[in-house]
Amino acid sequence: MLHLKSYSGHIRNWKELCKKLNIDMTLSREEREKEIILSAYKEWGGEMALHIHGMFAFAILDDETNRLFCLRDPFGTKPFYYYETADNRLLYGNTIREIMAQDGFEKALNQKMLQIYLTMTYTTGEETFFTGLKKLLPGRYLVHENGTTTITRYWKPEFHPDYTKTLDEWSDEIHETVKLIMNEIKEDDEYVESFLSGGVDSSYVLAMSDAPACNSCGYDDSRLDESGLAKQTAEILDRKFNRCLITPEEYFAVVPYVMYNMEQPLGDASAVAFALGCISTAKHTKICYSGEGADEFFGGYNMYRNAERYGDNLKTFYVGNTNIMKEDEKKVILKKYYEDFLPIDLVKDIYKDNEDLDPLSKMTDVDIQVWLEGDIYLNVDKMSLAAGLEVRMPLTDMRIFDIACRIPSEFKVNEEQNKVALRTAASKVLPEEIAFRKKLGFVVPIRMWMADERYNADVRKKFQSDIAAEFFNLDAINAIFDEYIGGNSDNWRKVWTIYAFLVWYEEYFVKR
Repeated sequence: MLHLKSYSGHIRNWKELCKKLNIDMTLSREEREKEIILSAYKEWGGEMALHIHGMFAFAILDDETNRLFCLRDPFGTKPFYYYETADNRLLYGNTIREIMAQDGFEKALNQKMLQIYLTMTYTTGEETFFTGLKKLLPGRYLVHENGTTTITRYWKPEFHPDYTKTLDEWSDEIHETVKLIMNEIKEDDEYVESFLSGGVDSSYVLAMSDAPACNSCGYDDSRLDESGLAKQTAEILDRKFNRCLITPEEYFAVVPYVMYNMEQPLGDASAVAFALGCISTAKHTKICYSGEGADEFFGGYNMYRNAERYGDNLKTFYVGNTNIMKEDEKKVILKKYYEDFLPIDLVKDIYKDNEDLDPLSKMTDVDIQVWLEGDIYLNVDKMSLAAGLEVRMPLTDMRIFDIACRIPSEFKVNEEQNKVALRTAASKVLPEEIAFRKKLGFVVPIRMWMADERYNADVRKKFQSDIAAEFFNLDAINAIFDEYIGGNSDNWRKVWTIYAFLVWYEEYFVKR
């Protein structure tokens, strides 16, 4: 008999699947999704994820054969971890903490991951910061049977540009597909709000939804506050607007909460603001839309404009959206440096697979496989669940990617604009000044706050601590910090990345 042992997710095309698999549509969501997963496994086995649209990671146990089958969705929107014990048992789950609580788990720091983290600000690849505990990577399933674990890749991004369509035809296809997904993504009796920044992705999702209210984060510093633009969009779309004002005191106070619930260190400063946004939003809704995925699928980042200039050199340095520290700098600040453990090695296979693609497609391929899973989706999943909020991302969908992978690069990025095809689709329901607004990103005033003596006491304390001395040459990291305080604002990401690790380490290896 099959048992669903661990599951996190939301299935969008449940009505279609219930019909195909002969499942009672009147079941509760929990029972319905359980039956869909078990029936899909019986019907399609390892190919089952190609029939399911949504977010999911799960484990199925066949108690007759003692065969364990674990699967993670194509993009890795939901995490899944596993750990082999000394007596050859496999521990598994959707969170690291549930594995840590099981008999046979031995907690030890995987120190070499610090070397990857200092470049990327997150972890990528199978390994985690806990020795022996691994991530099941996106688009894979795992089988544990007779003491042996095998992992199979059932999907990976592929790009097949189609030059026969016009920009308008691509935008029509995007728009009709988004419309289809928005009709699936909520049930009639569910109350859903939406996150809203000043950008096109969240604005498009809001415009295509029936969400009566939207939620934005803001700051007293108007230079970095997108909430004013978000409010204008909400007014145009006639939706209630909720603003979460984030103060520096609140921001720094919640960092330990963020690192504990993230389960691994994440040096993305926007994650802390997102955590506060989730906490605020969860006070008035339990489900919220968000616009993740569009930037990577459709060419949304400003750096993508340099793709042609980078050319074939990408495979020598491009490891994803962030690249904070070079190897020479890490050799200076780290007490222990591993010469044979380099970030670029973790993406070599991606470049082997995409060597015939144009430079923009190569960059987006890396970001879809590495950055999205390691930073964006991890942040959304961990911070929303910690707050008791379910975040649904309509633009992260295989049907959306199926369009994006066929759109030629010139309809994604040109000299004047990025995300051209998506913006053109969005302009069908948004004013042009919103649909084609320059991308700002989810910015946080941390680069100013952390240089302010009123707020950075804990940062300075951590940089001079015994914990820091275990891993870093204190003179070297404090020189980085002092340069930053002295006016070199480019160092803020390095300071924050080190600080986030130290806070995380204290949460998991000192306090607990």
